[in-house]
Amino acid sequence: MIIKIKDIEDERVDVYRNLRERELSHIYEPDPGLFIVESPKIIERALTAGYQPVSVLMDEKMNDEHLALLAHLKNIPVYVTSYKELTKLTGYTLTKGAMCLMQRQKLLSLEELLQNAKRIAVMDNVENPTNVGAIMRSAAAMNMDGVILTNGCADPLYRRASRVSMGTVFQIKWTIVHTGLYEKLHDYQFKIAGLALKDDAIDIRNKQLNQEEKLAVVLGNEGDGLSDESLQAMDYKVIIPMHHGVDSLNVAGASAVAFYQLAHHE
Repeated sequence: MIIKIKDIEDERVDVYRNLRERELSHIYEPDPGLFIVESPKIIERALTAGYQPVSVLMDEKMNDEHLALLAHLKNIPVYVTSYKELTKLTGYTLTKGAMCLMQRQKLLSLEELLQNAKRIAVMDNVENPTNVGAIMRSAAAMNMDGVILTNGCADPLYRRASRVSMGTVFQIKWTIVHTGLYEKLHDYQFKIAGLALKDDAIDIRNKQLNQEEKLAVVLGNEGDGLSDESLQAMDYKVIIPMHHGVDSLNVAGASAVAFYQLAHHE
């Protein structure tokens, strides 16, 4: 079902051009909406994770990656156009010249996410999609059992987030919790460790942290860190020691250090 598109004004690709990501995500409310994924490799990871494609828009000059992707796509329209037109559509150089419109899945319940979990990553009001994607990648790479996001976080399925994550948003379990997260984690017998630049914070290398049977590692907002309300719910305030006058790491960099130190290593 390959369909040639001469220019991006073609109404058949309106969904790629005119709808913002937030609009796509809410398009079928209360049912799950849609999202867009970029690059053949990341699209393939979403397909492997069970996400259903709706349509594809790609460079008419198909390379081996595009052809391999087509083998996984059945009975959906595949729109092709020039790379120049694709760049007009996105406003930047499109990664690998392919985009796929996909159906969202129902979010996991907190119970499903925490089942058999020992180490959980938590993002508390992390607003930048790039940071969300990078933290997702760190959590997957460092063997965390899942990721929880509060309502104030950027959507992990936004194009930039999934692209920066290199598709790991489709490989690690995650969910969004709107209220009462820390109380619920305590109900599931998790101890909660929040990264915070506080005088009473303990060194992340403290042995007691790794001895906890269940541990949730919390990262706060890029500018303000964890709120006072969130800090009150922490069982531990944790700090990564710095040198050469550096006060802290970017939240994405801190996530990699924290997850490596506190994850269960096989």
